Amino acid sequence: MNPGSLSYATRRDAAILIVDDAPENLGALRKLMVEQGYQTFVATSGERALKIARRVHPDLILLDIMMPGMDGYETCRQLKSHEATQRIPVIFMSARTDTDDVVAGFDLGAVDYISKPLRMAEVCARVRTQLQIRSRSETHEEQAERLRTIVNNMAEGLLIIEADGRIQFTNPACDKYLGYQADELAGSTIADLLNPLVAQEYLDYFERYAAAPQTAHNHGTREVIIRHRNGSSVCMDLTLTPMYLRQPLFIGLLHDITHHKQSEDTLLRAAMVDPLTKIANRRHFDSFLEKEWQRAMRSGQPLSLVVLDVDHFKLYNDTLGHPAGDSCLQQVAAAIASHALRPTDLAARYGGEEFVLLFAETDGDAAYLLAEAIRAHIESLQIPHPRSTTSPWLTVSIGVATIHPHQLDNTESLFVAADRAMYVAKEGGRNQVQATKTGSASLAAVKALVMR
Repeated sequence: MNPGSLSYATRRDAAILIVDDAPENLGALRKLMVEQGYQTFVATSGERALKIARRVHPDLILLDIMMPGMDGYETCRQLKSHEATQRIPVIFMSARTDTDDVVAGFDLGAVDYISKPLRMAEVCARVRTQLQIRSRSETHEEQAERLRTIVNNMAEGLLIIEADGRIQFTNPACDKYLGYQADELAGSTIADLLNPLVAQEYLDYFERYAAAPQTAHNHGTREVIIRHRNGSSVCMDLTLTPMYLRQPLFIGLLHDITHHKQSEDTLLRAAMVDPLTKIANRRHFDSFLEKEWQRAMRSGQPLSLVVLDVDHFKLYNDTLGHPAGDSCLQQVAAAIASHALRPTDLAARYGGEEFVLLFAETDGDAAYLLAEAIRAHIESLQIPHPRSTTSPWLTVSIGVATIHPHQLDNTESLFVAADRAMYVAKEGGRNQVQATKTGSASLAAVKALVMR
């Protein structure tokens, strides 16, 4: 086969630099490379070769070793030491084929070594092979660079985690979310970021996957709280995907949901707060009462309910107008809320001018004293009420009921008792507190059975 007929389909436009001080070698190689379809450059000295290489960046250099002045070894050394030319593959050509000479060439970074006299078919084959390797290498590098660009510009945080929980890599988004510098998290563990119980759940999963990758299920997405570098907490969705590359690894994707959670919490709070008075609404109060009712049944502690109604409020609105009425209710609500000091206390607007307060673990006497303090507080505000027949100031009537809940009781009975007490206060002249203690329906039923 004629060497000139050898085809090279991978890169027909590849650029070759031939460096040789022997004109006959240079001419034959140039003719051969041109016939192969390569763009060809020639140099007769190492110094000239360095200048051409830095200017045209050839895809491959065929470099003679024995040249006057700068020999091929020194030329290769300088090529590999310069950033612009260090990645260009070099094939040495030489009659010096001793093992030491060949090894020296490879040690300098050459990719191949062709002995002289040259066999042109062999030269073509070796050139073609190295260009194919370079092409594949460049393709892989381009893919790797593309992947790096994608990872580094992702909006989601990315972690690569080893089976023992050690963090191998984080992308810039992850570092930014958690307040770390680039590569600062590498080498730390997920236990440094997560609640110990959550971290252990992941470690157990890693261990199961490492033992049997085919049977382990994907962990999927879950909401986690991650420690920020400054000690605060960040709410994230963590999606974990296992992969196996010589060892089990786990790709974690972090999506910041802090703003979403804040909006969610804001909506939840809005659903639980009366928009006018900014204290709890009826829905929140009913839910809170049910929770405290269940707790009181378990503990056997008393539960006290205070029901409060603004006296002659319709006359107040009719006389001073609804804006003044709204301001009045806001002042009353603030006064009431100032007496609900414990986590187990709650003040709420129950509807219109009616307010309620719940005091857990509070007996009847203590609840009566609290209700009286609330009544006096509101009267001391001295909100003018021109048409009130009770007082020149705004006043309230309050009913108090206390119960030790049992399974056969219900919250309605507590409300009925407190409402009745409040109406007794109204009928007794308003601006006062009336209290009642409700018996337990269950205990009454048991006593009735015993008496039979």
